[in-house]
Amino acid sequence: MSEHEQSQTPPAQQPWWVSDTQLRTPESAPTSKAAGISIRLALVMALVAGGVGAIVDRALTLHNTNLVSTHSSVERAPDSIAGIASRVSPSVVSIDAQTSSGGDTGSGFFIQSNGTILTNNHVVEGAVTSGGSITVNLTNGKSYPATLVGRDASYDLAVLKIDVTDAPALQLGDSDLIQVGDPVIAIGSPLGLAGTVTSGIISAKNRAVTSGGGTGESSFINALQTDAAINPGNSGGPLVDINGAVIGVNSAIASLGSAFNSQSGSIGLGFAIPINQAKKTAEQIIKNGKATYPIMGISVDSAYTGLGARIANVPHAILEGGPASKAGLRIGDIILEIDGKAITNSDELIVAIRSHNVGDKVSVKYQRAAAINTVTLTLVAAK
Repeated sequence: MSEHEQSQTPPAQQPWWVSDTQLRTPESAPTSKAAGISIRLALVMALVAGGVGAIVDRALTLHNTNLVSTHSSVERAPDSIAGIASRVSPSVVSIDAQTSSGGDTGSGFFIQSNGTILTNNHVVEGAVTSGGSITVNLTNGKSYPATLVGRDASYDLAVLKIDVTDAPALQLGDSDLIQVGDPVIAIGSPLGLAGTVTSGIISAKNRAVTSGGGTGESSFINALQTDAAINPGNSGGPLVDINGAVIGVNSAIASLGSAFNSQSGSIGLGFAIPINQAKKTAEQIIKNGKATYPIMGISVDSAYTGLGARIANVPHAILEGGPASKAGLRIGDIILEIDGKAITNSDELIVAIRSHNVGDKVSVKYQRAAAINTVTLTLVAAK
């Protein structure tokens, strides 16, 4: 750079180590002082450069020393979430139920090695009632057309079958032994995302959950409540314990919905059908193509808002010759307890009865006018 060009350099472009009070043009600076300044600056720069170079070399040396790479695999315990998911996931399927106007998606899982699959009734109901098709997609990428073995709207369960052999059937646990606080894992296809794994705990047991089907039939479930994330599409998938055994069939969620100006989705309130109930229903469907449920032979007043469940004050509200009739119950009686458990509404009564078996004897505490009485009756199968 020439002397003339240097004189045109704006102050902002001067070296950072020169303060504003030292800035002088070459023409006004004495030659001897300029030379001295140049020498001192050169020495300073040399020292600075040397120091920076030493620091950089040391930093690089230390940095390179600490760089470690490994190719060793991570050991995961068989009872870890990852271990359980790897064992259970191949047994979980996604279900595509197509109707003439669209379709539903859900989940399911193998309960027998011959290709028998358990899922929710509401997953396949639309396809069945409209003459549509049901396709089962496996984790290995293969798809199969499914046939319906049978379904039951009262418990929201359905059994499908595909043409495979040696399917990886899941082990069924004992939902009566599960306790609040026990860890659980949900596996399914929420929003069509197959193979999704979420974890949580059992938040509560014996929740009276009612869900409506597409045909107007309602399902009454004595459900397990979990905070494992469950979303649309998880329906029919398994809820498993820390041993990988199925203890529930994911079936319903509670969501804030439009009333709270939000979209439907998981808020930590998911519900599963206890596997003990699901197993009984599935066995009936596999054997007979249909299932049944126990009744006490009454119609309840759904408009009643007081505590308990009131027998409807209408003709034929009590089945002639049924369990309630034989036990002496009358229209207008208010049922307060079943087997010592308080009943607060009609849904809880229905769920409490359907959690029993046909032939079970139950104790019924009821109120008639000001009198409170207790009777025992034997449940019969619904027709």
